[in-house]
Amino acid sequence: MKVVIAGAGISGLATAYALLERVPELDVRVFESEQVSGGKIRTERTPDGFLCEWGVNAFLDNKPKTLELAGRLALEPLRSYDASRKRYIYSEGVLHRLPESPPSFFLSNFLSLRGRLRILGEIFTPRGTDPDETLAEFAIRRLGREAFEKMIDPMASGVYAGDAGALSLKSCFPRIYEIEQEYGSLIRGLIALQKRARKEGKTDKPSAGPGGKLTSFAEGMGSLVSALCETLGSRVCTGQGVVRVEPEGKTWAVELSGGEVVRADAVVLAVPAYAGREILSEVCPRIGGILDRIPYPSLAICSLGYRKEKISHSLDGFGFLVPSREGRKVLGTLWDTSIFPNRAPAGYIMLRSMVGGARASDLALLSEDRIVDLVREELKTIMGIEALPDFVRVYRHEKAIPQYLRGHAEGLSAIQKELTGLSGLYMTGNAFRGVALNDCVTNAFLSAKDISAYLMT
Repeated sequence: MKVVIAGAGISGLATAYALLERVPELDVRVFESEQVSGGKIRTERTPDGFLCEWGVNAFLDNKPKTLELAGRLALEPLRSYDASRKRYIYSEGVLHRLPESPPSFFLSNFLSLRGRLRILGEIFTPRGTDPDETLAEFAIRRLGREAFEKMIDPMASGVYAGDAGALSLKSCFPRIYEIEQEYGSLIRGLIALQKRARKEGKTDKPSAGPGGKLTSFAEGMGSLVSALCETLGSRVCTGQGVVRVEPEGKTWAVELSGGEVVRADAVVLAVPAYAGREILSEVCPRIGGILDRIPYPSLAICSLGYRKEKISHSLDGFGFLVPSREGRKVLGTLWDTSIFPNRAPAGYIMLRSMVGGARASDLALLSEDRIVDLVREELKTIMGIEALPDFVRVYRHEKAIPQYLRGHAEGLSAIQKELTGLSGLYMTGNAFRGVALNDCVTNAFLSAKDISAYLMT
């Protein structure tokens, strides 16, 4: 039996690995249109010793599948420094450290007294009735406008590079949606969950956020891709993508970009939504229409390295995010060398800034020199850095992170309904049920379970 997987990003590679783990005798082929595997995961170790992440820079250790996969591939996880728990928000001309506990939050001056009291009033706010609120609508209704603008809006930029006024709450942050639906209040829900955790003897405190500790590998996230590709070997074919699929009885004809047609018992599309739309344009235009409604704003990553003596800032923390109300030209900056070791040569630090996203997608398409100038201007204003960088790298993603807009969940249901009439065709990847690495790996293993069950019947 043969399975063809379109896309050698983490979703496609993990699906292939999981399939072979379940059915070792399967003939699995992964086709990737790019010359390299990994999708948005790629690491560059420069000759002068800087380690730069092209896209994904870490994952959280709060879900088991990625750690389990790393263990099977003999990869040693690298946990972030404790200092990286300290997060900052740039607001009203100042970097504010986000309080890490309820008492410190209500004693801080990050929000006004009125804003803090409004959050306390969340416990009396009625449960929402809109089945698909935007993140902005939900946050303003439950927490107030100030909390939304200073806390929730930058979170949307940090995770999705997205616009909180357009993102669907239940699709982007399903846990928050579920807590309100079950308990009627986030505060009441978290109190109940913490009581349950204590009763069950769990040490981790439940929260509405993702939780967990940032994790990577000594040589960056590219290590995961390299290990998967090494294990899969010649099953991964780069520089040759899937352009069209067509059912032929109980099998599928898969046309490749070079013109070759291969037959398969099952096909997995692990490609971005816009690529899936093109592949399915003939066999199922209805799915293509749904995929066409998933936008991908542009995003640029600008990494700057400096000799330590040039930087007076303590860099004691993870970095900062910027609310859209501030009108700045960066979404935020990570202090890379304060998060993981071995990210810069001795005596240097490295900062990683994000430009563009749904907030200002066009900025990510500027020339590299202009992006660097723009980032330097912002770091001067926000962090007081006036020195010229000793190292520069810019990575541009013309189509970066899929945006789960209002109606996303209904679109997924419609896709699933269409797929029931196309036996042997499967779809996975970050365009559907989570953009994080953990989501991609978890969904890849779930897909492999479904595919192997189908093939074995």
